[in-house]
Amino acid sequence: MNEIEAVDYHDIASVGEPRLSPDDERVAFVAQRPEDEESYATTIHVVPIGGGEPTQFTVSDGVDSQPRWSPDGEYLAFASTRGEEGDREQVWILPTDGGEARRVTSVVGGVTDLEWSPDGSRLLFTQRVTAADREAERDRSVYPDYERDEPDPRVIDRMIYRADTAYLDGRRSHVYVLEVEPALSNSPEPDGDAVTRLTGDDEPVDGDRDYVAPTWGDEETVYYAAKTGDEPDDSLEYELFEHDLETEAVEAITTTTGWLESIDATADGRIAFEYTPEERASMRQTEIRVHDREDGTETTPTAPLDRTVGYRCTFQWGPDGDALYFTTPDEGSRVVWSVPGDASGEPTAVYGDGVTVESFDVGRNAIAYVQSEWDHPGDVFVTTRGGRETTRLTRINDEYLADRPVRQPEEIRFESDEDAGRLQGWFLTPPDFDPDETYPLVVEIHGGPHAHWTTTGTMWHEFQTLAARGYVVFWCNPRGSTGYGEDRATAIERDWGAVTLTDVLAGVDAVCERDFVDADNAFVTGGSFGGFMTAWTVGHTDRFRAAVSQRGVYDLTGFYGSTDAFKLVEGDFGTTPWEEPEFLWEQSPVAAVPEVDTPTLVMHSDRDYRTPANTAELFYLGLRKHRVDTRLVRYPREGHELSRSGEPAHVVDRIERIARWFDGYSDHHEAPPALERDPEAGLSAGSDESGEKGAADDDTDTTA
Repeated sequence: MNEIEAVDYHDIASVGEPRLSPDDERVAFVAQRPEDEESYATTIHVVPIGGGEPTQFTVSDGVDSQPRWSPDGEYLAFASTRGEEGDREQVWILPTDGGEARRVTSVVGGVTDLEWSPDGSRLLFTQRVTAADREAERDRSVYPDYERDEPDPRVIDRMIYRADTAYLDGRRSHVYVLEVEPALSNSPEPDGDAVTRLTGDDEPVDGDRDYVAPTWGDEETVYYAAKTGDEPDDSLEYELFEHDLETEAVEAITTTTGWLESIDATADGRIAFEYTPEERASMRQTEIRVHDREDGTETTPTAPLDRTVGYRCTFQWGPDGDALYFTTPDEGSRVVWSVPGDASGEPTAVYGDGVTVESFDVGRNAIAYVQSEWDHPGDVFVTTRGGRETTRLTRINDEYLADRPVRQPEEIRFESDEDAGRLQGWFLTPPDFDPDETYPLVVEIHGGPHAHWTTTGTMWHEFQTLAARGYVVFWCNPRGSTGYGEDRATAIERDWGAVTLTDVLAGVDAVCERDFVDADNAFVTGGSFGGFMTAWTVGHTDRFRAAVSQRGVYDLTGFYGSTDAFKLVEGDFGTTPWEEPEFLWEQSPVAAVPEVDTPTLVMHSDRDYRTPANTAELFYLGLRKHRVDTRLVRYPREGHELSRSGEPAHVVDRIERIARWFDGYSDHHEAPPALERDPEAGLSAGSDESGEKGAADDDTDTTA
């Protein structure tokens, strides 16, 4: 048997975006596998529900995504970066009975939110474009080799001016309709005549707003949304619009608050959308509201359920338009629920107890979904609409898993303080586990802060790798996590650090009651909010031998002024840097740097515009000033999603550096501290033949 290693990431495939064919006989899905050190092979596959192996439907050229069956099942539309378009996603259409895929757009902004009209004559999509793009009609057609000039200087007029890994540079999201027959007749050299922009010309759909979440009602009606107010970037209120394609009439029909990611509508005019109360919105639960165009009434079908349809959750009308299906976190699972769309009954759990449902699609008689479990990182499954009969359709990593021991995590319930209630966590032991031996402990803290961990999902490989390195791995859902209900999600209001640390340490105490855990050899790590908590932890306890803080928030004021998520500070802390500067400093990990003795590795991405690197630099500098063993590792080209979708070499390097840092302070590993080792020791990537340092060595290597 081979132990699981960080470098195995190159051999692990992931699946996503399942879509049922109209006849419920096949499921299209996206498969992604690392192709080399910097990129992935991302293609669309189709698997029959009745049994059989998946078939690769698209060629390995570029990144394919958003598979969408036409209503009659004759075509599969998808977005792809293949060909001369470079990194701009274009719409392609592929006959499902055989034949070549044909490119039907050549737009400047890239294609998202792809959706067929109910009659199959049109495709709906969005793209990000500038006013100049719209004026020059580059949003309808552009030469494939067109490259936008980089602003010099960059002039910024928005509060939110960068996101993900890029500056927005005046680009706004707009909604478009593609006429399919004319587009196919113009392929392979689309001239833009088949593309019509629906937003951006006149009130109430002016150009200086982002239009999001478009969806079809009937074949002549499109719904979409945009933020309201004089400063939309500072608003949590959205207007929802109805756009009649036949008359070109546009009407604002209702408003909602929170973070609107999707809308779904029925042909008879019932529009489902997300709603989060505006006050302290970042901590509150997200509900689904339904607006009925016939009588103007609104209901909230999810209100009886004390769970959120928030972080990484989705919803969808069933094909008959009577029931809504949605997912929520629920005490270590991500569960599929159904509820009558008119709120005439309470939500009912359909499927998902003990597993993680990543994404799903509802058909006439079935639900296709991606599910990950403790023994595999994710596959495509199908179940009946009642969730009674379940079939696994793919085993995409079976060859990899065949000769690797995968340990099953053990659930643990524990008490924290009197206000916390009973909390949930898990621990994972090494593959050659012997209960008569003792093992060091790694504590992982999740991000969010209002997120939710299970026994699997995106952390599967990292947890199994650390266990294979000889560590017991512990993780939990402290207060602030979703999955317990709103009261515990809001329990960290104005106090991220102390409340969370109390719960995490209570879980550590519970795990350390096992004789096989060496409580004197404990380590801690986490990313995003988990990075915040790792830094907070080393500033408030000496419990851990070493720490690795990843893509964290270290100074709340610096974070507020540089992130696209400043509403998180306003919502969770109820203040701004101008109202309570001293309070926000006291609630920041950097305030406790003089108390840190724990050797702490700091890791960050150069293009992380969710938690920008400026606060990581401050934290690192503080550690250096106070003579703490530390190192700053910066990953070029990467953003906040490094651990989930970064360049494969960077993903591997990150895990190896975590393990190497812990090994150097562990009594159970015969390795000196990383600061005393050769820079390449313990890493699978290093110098190239020319002697130039590779990406794995692009760090600040200093000793305290």
